[in-house]
Amino acid sequence: MDRKVQPKGVEIMGVFDVPARFLMETVSKDLKEKKTVIAPDFAPFVKTGAQADRAPQDPDWYYVRCASILYRILKEGPLGTESLRSYYGGRKNRGTKPHRHYKAGGKIIRLALQQLEKSGLVKKGEKGGRTISPKGQKYLNDMSRVASEAAKGYVKKVRVYKKASKADSEIRDALRRGKKEGEGKHDDAKNKKKKEGSE
Repeated sequence: MDRKVQPKGVEIMGVFDVPARFLMETVSKDLKEKKTVIAPDFAPFVKTGAQADRAPQDPDWYYVRCASILYRILKEGPLGTESLRSYYGGRKNRGTKPHRHYKAGGKIIRLALQQLEKSGLVKKGEKGGRTISPKGQKYLNDMSRVASEAAKGYVKKVRVYKKASKADSEIRDALRRGKKEGEGKHDDAKNKKKKEGSE
């Protein structure tokens, strides 16, 4: 099977090469502008589930949720409404009782899945649930290229371990040797006390 050779100087950007935060922002804006999905009339007032205290503060939260569902289906699909309800649920503060996990509201997720399916981005799986369609895969790949432009200034914080100098390693070795010698002396003193006590 022949594989396509990547031309030199051309960077192929995949969905998982871009930080998810930037991808979600890009996809949600695009879904809203192109009217791929339409927020329901109750979106400004409804809570996302029983665990939430109030409605989301972001006016475009529904588009962000649709983008997140699309990404989640690509990553872990096929997925159904119930598994997504569990994922988007959270802990509910029950006062003096212990916190408990509550599932997210099903109406929002079901509506989002129906709209994404209608637009052709997801499709019904063979064994139930929804899977990403080829159109949806291509759409997310295109969006990841757009999102990579926004993410250019983003630098992932990576802990860098500096290499110990020769002097530092010598000091560390000397301290280790001293510790071992001290442990031996301590053990000798213990044994001496035990002998004295037995006599």
